[in-house]
Amino acid sequence: MNTFCAQCGNSLTADDKFCRACGRTVDGGGPAIMTSGPPPVPAGPPQNSSKAILSLVCGLLIFVPLAFIGAIVFGHMALSEIKKSAGRLKGEGMAIAGLVLGYMWVAGIPIILIIAAIAIPNLLRARMAANESSAVASLRTLTVAEITYNSTYADTGFTCSLSDLGDGEGGASGPDSHHAKLIDDVLARGVKSGYIFSIQGCTVEKGVIMSYEIEAHPVTRNQTGMRSFCSTEDAVIRVQPSGEAILTPAECQNLQPLNQ
Repeated sequence: MNTFCAQCGNSLTADDKFCRACGRTVDGGGPAIMTSGPPPVPAGPPQNSSKAILSLVCGLLIFVPLAFIGAIVFGHMALSEIKKSAGRLKGEGMAIAGLVLGYMWVAGIPIILIIAAIAIPNLLRARMAANESSAVASLRTLTVAEITYNSTYADTGFTCSLSDLGDGEGGASGPDSHHAKLIDDVLARGVKSGYIFSIQGCTVEKGVIMSYEIEAHPVTRNQTGMRSFCSTEDAVIRVQPSGEAILTPAECQNLQPLNQ
């Protein structure tokens, strides 16, 4: 003969002192129902299992890390709870949906990791290539600006300052040797598209700057760029494959031109 809880209809064993579903005391809390038929149906409509709702919600939280674990754990707990409630609880469909979504994310993790392992290095290389192309274009712009500056301000010669080639605080006033307005303000500040630019190694004869070296190296090697570039008054752009800073005009002129 089967024994059921008089309050919720949950199946009881001979050793149970409390109902495992509703907590009713079997001894001293009123007689348990003894029957060989199906358990009694509790009064009132069945309620949704809170664990089933949590399982479904966790399964839908796509962008929350590890939410799928909650979907799986709460899903199994909900199904067990609903089964033992003898009709007092419902929500089996929500619990199953949460479990399906949770296990889908588990199955998708290896695929996501494989895609990330392939895509991230390619995206990084593409970004570095774009930064290098931008650095070469900026170096050409600076070289042309130096030549223009030299021809415009012959008494000064070339300039050894990036700010002299920009607008700076010149505002609406006309260009002069300290605000030549030959390059944009971003480049004049010396950092653009993951590269650091500088003019150095200038030589002066009778108060006139006769030579210079423009250098561009990555802000972070192997992340914002792989190679460094330079140019001197000969207007030839040269490349340093290691990405290290090129410190002197002589060092620059010993490097291979970019197109070779």
